[in-house]
Amino acid sequence: MSNTDYHEQLEELDRRGRLRRLTVGQGLDFASNDYLALTRSSELRAAVVEALMSGVPIGSGGSRLLRGNHAQHELLEQEFARFVGSQSALLFSSGFAANCAVLSTLPQRGDLILYDELVHASSHEGIRLARAGARSARHNDLTHLSDQLRQWRNEGALGRPWIVVESLYSMDGDRAPLAELAAIADRHEAFLVIDEAHATGVFGRQGRGLAEGLEGRDNVITVRTLGKALACEGALVCASAVIRDFLINRGRGFIFSTAPSPLISVAARAALGILQSDQERQARLHQLFAFAQRCLEPLGARCHGTQIIPLVIGDEGRTLALATRLQELGFDVRAIRPPTVPDGTSRLRIAITLNVDQTQISEFSDALRNALS
Repeated sequence: MSNTDYHEQLEELDRRGRLRRLTVGQGLDFASNDYLALTRSSELRAAVVEALMSGVPIGSGGSRLLRGNHAQHELLEQEFARFVGSQSALLFSSGFAANCAVLSTLPQRGDLILYDELVHASSHEGIRLARAGARSARHNDLTHLSDQLRQWRNEGALGRPWIVVESLYSMDGDRAPLAELAAIADRHEAFLVIDEAHATGVFGRQGRGLAEGLEGRDNVITVRTLGKALACEGALVCASAVIRDFLINRGRGFIFSTAPSPLISVAARAALGILQSDQERQARLHQLFAFAQRCLEPLGARCHGTQIIPLVIGDEGRTLALATRLQELGFDVRAIRPPTVPDGTSRLRIAITLNVDQTQISEFSDALRNALS
């Protein structure tokens, strides 16, 4: 396409009210994934400064299969695997890259990827690149998922199924029934791939996530994002040692990407230490989103006992106007519109973090009530 074609497409997006623009976050934080308020942590800063002073390089200088592999990368992988109870872990530059690599590399021809309809765009991208076939299952509908598996087998399929879910859905804030999904995976000799992006650091003992207790099983793979509660960047794929080795040898997103900065591994290890030594943070966050639920549920918010609270408005224009009004009042909350969410479900995605307190949540709730009236 020419520049003119691109310009016309952007104009069309603008006419439909869907043109995206970058904005700098201002006001009270009701939008970020910095759930434990660690992005400005003095402990993480001190760890990085100390590493710099001791000679840890800023950049990796290459892919990990060339000269980019650093001792800090391997220390993070080893410590994180021990922490969650996985046999091994492999570091990627982002959760998007990790999900893409897992789903485009591991399922083979003749296999089936059966994914929850609300999984993240990164999983969809990996599925698009995969050799295996793919079918969607209705959100958190175990009966529909099981029926899909049986139908696939009845059609004569001989491959392996791959069940792909998020443990905590990023736009709805509800949880997957992981124990039941693991049982289905066992019955059908399937792999269960769990994106733990929004649960790691928030749920489970010391922030081990909602998949705690499932790690270490040969047929379970988890993706643990570092850029949310752990306040860094990158992601770890936690799985058996053979899965790790296969991704190193066949995962194009790993093989052909420059390794993350070793300093990121330093910061992530420091964040991991905070999870284990300062469990009061996690407890405070739970108290905070329970309080937020009591404030926001009467206004129509869909609350599922997590830090992500959506308020579905429906109309895109009204949702955008509502977000803009709240931002003007000093509350940074964002409008989420199609195609990120299904048509007709535009919403405010309200994220509760330790960057706010109960008084500020009450003030936000009052402002939202007034804006809705």
